[in-house]
Amino acid sequence: MSGESDLRKLLSGMRPELNEGHYVFCTIPATAPVPAGITPVATVLEPEGLTLVLRREDADAAGLAYDYTAGWITLRVHSALEAVGLTAAFATELGAHGLSCNVIAGYHHDHLFVAADRAAEAVTVLEALAVRSAED
Repeated sequence: MSGESDLRKLLSGMRPELNEGHYVFCTIPATAPVPAGITPVATVLEPEGLTLVLRREDADAAGLAYDYTAGWITLRVHSALEAVGLTAAFATELGAHGLSCNVIAGYHHDHLFVAADRAAEAVTVLEALAVRSAED
């Protein structure tokens, strides 16, 4: 099932959804196993180590260090992996409101991690962008 690649349709159909909880980015050595009982939302293997994106309470329970606590927003539109401009459009809009954004693309959806204390605001900004895009 291929995703949408038309930028206007992607933006107008984003349907940003704030997932419950707080999420953190941790790192462990690349060769280390993921701690028992931990189910990361995402992992990224880098030369410096394995990044784990996981619930803050799971990181705390496993004694994993982190510096940044995020809210997790899922864009409910099924975006094609080869779609052009979606990330640039929402990142520019969030940046204009002073909101940083860390993006992970899944097969079906884009996942945005924004400062936890501003996550609801980020959803509002994204919803406004969707409405404007539908009107264009």
